Amino acid sequence: MTKKKQKKKKYTFRKLLNDLHLWLGLGSGIILFLVCLSGTILTFQTEIKSLFAEELKVDPQQGKLIAIENLQQNLEKEGAVTGLTLPKNPNKAYEFKVKTSPEDRRGTTFYVNQYTGDYQQLGENPADEFFFTMFRMHRWLLFDSAIGRPIVGIATIIFLFLSISGVVLWFPKKKIKWKTLKPGFKIKWSANWKRINHDLHNTLGFYSCLLLIVMTLTGLFWSFDWYKDLGSQVLGTQVFGGRGGPKIASETNPDSKTLELAEIINISNQNLDYPGETSISFPQDENGIFSIRKYEAGNWSPNTYDMLVIDRDGKILKKELFSEKPANVQVASLIKPIHTGEIFGTFSKILYFLACLIATSLPITGTIIWLNKMKKKKK
Repeated sequence: MTKKKQKKKKYTFRKLLNDLHLWLGLGSGIILFLVCLSGTILTFQTEIKSLFAEELKVDPQQGKLIAIENLQQNLEKEGAVTGLTLPKNPNKAYEFKVKTSPEDRRGTTFYVNQYTGDYQQLGENPADEFFFTMFRMHRWLLFDSAIGRPIVGIATIIFLFLSISGVVLWFPKKKIKWKTLKPGFKIKWSANWKRINHDLHNTLGFYSCLLLIVMTLTGLFWSFDWYKDLGSQVLGTQVFGGRGGPKIASETNPDSKTLELAEIINISNQNLDYPGETSISFPQDENGIFSIRKYEAGNWSPNTYDMLVIDRDGKILKKELFSEKPANVQVASLIKPIHTGEIFGTFSKILYFLACLIATSLPITGTIIWLNKMKKKKK
């Protein structure tokens, strides 16, 4: 009896970690597969949707630029014009937001040819429904948000553990040196399919782990309010809170004349003197102001912008440059692009796409590893 006990293998921390990695992975596999698959598809949704969009063709050779006020007045027959986006590219049409009815709270987008005055309403994109379905799957597994949100959140916490424990298990049991580490960096394509499957899980999981950990840590901000509050405390600033900051009211007399839009654009360009895309929200009442966001062309991230708040008489009420914000505020404002991979544009999107693709495969390769072990035990 004593000899049998001596022969019995000691239950180590590594074995515990391996068992937790296995059973949590098997238990959450289907959910993680669906969340990661939908996330992979959503990575390039903007680019894919643009392929199906009917854009208004613009050519600078069609004529001289039409006065912005004339373009605005021409659109007012469609409804109340509430905003404008000026593209950085002269070959792109202007985008106006028009509130076509009281129910149209967000406004309808109209593309306007700034050289001819022609315009067209943004129609339904054939890909919209598909990507909205993918979005609902990614966030709520196609359930009601009250049900799907916590399920996805719990699965994300499990995935965070699986990613960290996977890295720990990637290191060899024996003494860590290059000879024992080297096999973990490559896939042995000349081996049998079981070994190849194991390497696909082990090696690809290792290469993608850093991005997957970043995705899980940021993704949890949408799953749990307690996590968002905790993250806000850690960062020292509110995440997703008070977007656009406190409401700023006009300081001018309600009866005073509002500057022409061209003059507001001129003030904006003087204060934000660099090429880029400019989005302007118009005042909606006598206490309203012009709110401007400008995205610098060629900036390190396409998601950062500088902001101006201009009163109706041209006085600058607020100027906020992204580069002058504290580091914690910058990070908090970039949680979404850090999660989606948009943070560094196309380059980071490609990396995220590959990492998500690998993440989608991990529940499959992991399950196959377990099934092979079960077959081996039966023998």
